[in-house]
Amino acid sequence: MKKTWVYLLLIPGLLVLTIFLIIPLFTTIFGTFKGEEGFTASTYINLFKDSYFLSIYFRTIKLALITTAISILLGFPTSYYISRTNKRARGIYIMFAVFPLLTSAVVRSFSWMVILGRKGIINTILIGIGIIDKPLKLLYNEFSIVVGLVYLFLPLMIMSLVGVMENISGDLTEAAESLGASRMTAFLKVILPLSIPGLIVGSILVFTGSLTAYTTPQLLGGSKAKVLSTLIYQNAMALFDWNTAAAVATIMIITTLIISTLINKLANGLNKAG
Repeated sequence: MKKTWVYLLLIPGLLVLTIFLIIPLFTTIFGTFKGEEGFTASTYINLFKDSYFLSIYFRTIKLALITTAISILLGFPTSYYISRTNKRARGIYIMFAVFPLLTSAVVRSFSWMVILGRKGIINTILIGIGIIDKPLKLLYNEFSIVVGLVYLFLPLMIMSLVGVMENISGDLTEAAESLGASRMTAFLKVILPLSIPGLIVGSILVFTGSLTAYTTPQLLGGSKAKVLSTLIYQNAMALFDWNTAAAVATIMIITTLIISTLINKLANGLNKAG
């Protein structure tokens, strides 16, 4: 009887998700297969025959994977350090890690435009100390997009890893070291495998967010470094080609699901090996 009531409590949430998410999503997807002659996949065939779309598609995946990899490299040691501090210090560090999330993505992107611009802080310093003669082109390219995305989603990686690492007892590494393992070996054999759940969650959050982000690529990438999200906006709002925009969105959703599944399997493989 109690289980029945628990299931009944799910009904309001499921209704909201069904009406406002699932039905519109499937309506949009099915609409991309409708043509003048009935069911057709011509929209998708034409997209994957278009070299312009393919270049944007693979660029988007590449930038999302690079952002995820950098977030792991920066977030893992940071999270490990935070998890090993006392509770008071940990709260302060977590506050600093979460603080960027409290600022609008637009504001953060404009801040990086000021930093990376031709007359920005970095170029001004490098020219001032004589390292370069001309301003470096740090803005409106793939580099600036990755910088903006890492700054945007790194807190998600840190929070995912800290939540797991703080529950890993320090006695485990001490036991490994007492049995002859070096600190690096203890870290690789004990800490890393036990951190896999947080690594999976963080990687999927960062990758999904990077793949679907719009504001940061639009402001920092400009028109020369388009990604799927900016292509969707262009087709929908500038060209009024809603069918193509919906098809691109569908491809983005499917790609996100496939690569997230691969990340999950890869992480599970590492955990099993550990």
